[in-house]
Amino acid sequence: MKFVAWAFAAVLAAAGPSQAQQGPASQAFPSAGETVFVQAGRLLADPENGVVLRDKTLVITGNRIAEIRDGFVGEGRVIDLRDAFVLPGLIDSHVHLTSQQSPTGRLDAVTRDTADSAMIGAGFARKTLMAGFTTVADLGGANDAVFALRDGIRRGDVPGPRVIASGSSVSIHGGHGDANGYRDDIMHLLSSESVCSGPEDCMRAVRTQVRSGADIIKITATGGVLSNTAAGLAQQFTDAELAAIVEVAHRMGRQVTAHAHGVDGINAFLRAGGDSIEHGTYLDAESVRLFRREGVYLVPTLLAGDFVARVASGPDNFLTPAQTAKALEVGPRMIDMARLAHDGGVRIAFGTDTGVSAHGDNAQEFALLVRAGMTPLEAIQAATVVAAEHLRISGEAGRIAVGMPADIVAVQGDPLSDVTALETMAFVMKGGVVYRDE
Repeated sequence: MKFVAWAFAAVLAAAGPSQAQQGPASQAFPSAGETVFVQAGRLLADPENGVVLRDKTLVITGNRIAEIRDGFVGEGRVIDLRDAFVLPGLIDSHVHLTSQQSPTGRLDAVTRDTADSAMIGAGFARKTLMAGFTTVADLGGANDAVFALRDGIRRGDVPGPRVIASGSSVSIHGGHGDANGYRDDIMHLLSSESVCSGPEDCMRAVRTQVRSGADIIKITATGGVLSNTAAGLAQQFTDAELAAIVEVAHRMGRQVTAHAHGVDGINAFLRAGGDSIEHGTYLDAESVRLFRREGVYLVPTLLAGDFVARVASGPDNFLTPAQTAKALEVGPRMIDMARLAHDGGVRIAFGTDTGVSAHGDNAQEFALLVRAGMTPLEAIQAATVVAAEHLRISGEAGRIAVGMPADIVAVQGDPLSDVTALETMAFVMKGGVVYRDE
């Protein structure tokens, strides 16, 4: 067992930051049935009520929280977070673990296979976990790579957050989510089975994704910034196609989330009965009314908008002309969009679209949400209890409570006063296993 632990530590050291930044390697191998005592100086156990508890001890047996005791108690294995601010593991409702935007992105699409993507995704998954995100929704990536990564993390083969995965996005031929900007024969090779045209074909695409292993259905209801085509940002599916997608997904027990920028696509998807909107750039007062009437969640991905606008306007812009024009149009609008939604009472779930921006930087979204009018507590709620409700995992994530998985993070400072404290994690535990302890 000592050899296994040493070998695993060597792999981790080769794969990322130094072991000293991640805590002792032995912490990744708790004994079966071992009880661990986490002493928390300040504890935001339930972000919904916003109450910060003082001087508590979390008693963890196996992978779950067995007790929450008053005072600092414990014997045997004790983790001292008496000077830290402790809160539930964070949830990012929109990531792309198997890729990241870069100057070589278009070349990578035709030189890497899905096995490469899965291995690359393992590295990004680890960065995401080390940043304090113990649960993510991966919305759009090659089925084989994304589902293999999700399942490998679930088995414990590689470290990473709990993954709720859509696999390939359901998209129209030639639209955002299809292959664009390559030779015609290359585009046919890169196009996936989830690309469709017409209500019947789109029902087929949804059923194919469910058969392949999708936990959630992600569609591209409108054009997108990073598709390499000058096809705009407006609605791309027809109303009949949207209705067919939502109906068949719900019949198969899957919620449907829609990438949507243009207001026509946003409102058409909401009227079709969709469950959540990603981005939402051009939503309006009617959108807000529909969000509230249908109880739909908005995942605003402000970090993605901020990132593409900075790249497109910078000296080292690596986006294509079609991408650049859309990035300069969309990026600057997204803070005001989120403010309109928040002021209108729309339920906002935290999501970054990371993979556009760099993996591990997910927590930079918090400051952008605060710029859009949310309080630090509301931003934390968006990344815990609200995101858990949105993803339908409230029994497994979003709170620190007896019987819940021991997904626990800690920072120095007070994120309720300065939300940027969440950008530097001091401690990360997922399922009772410590991955970071600085």
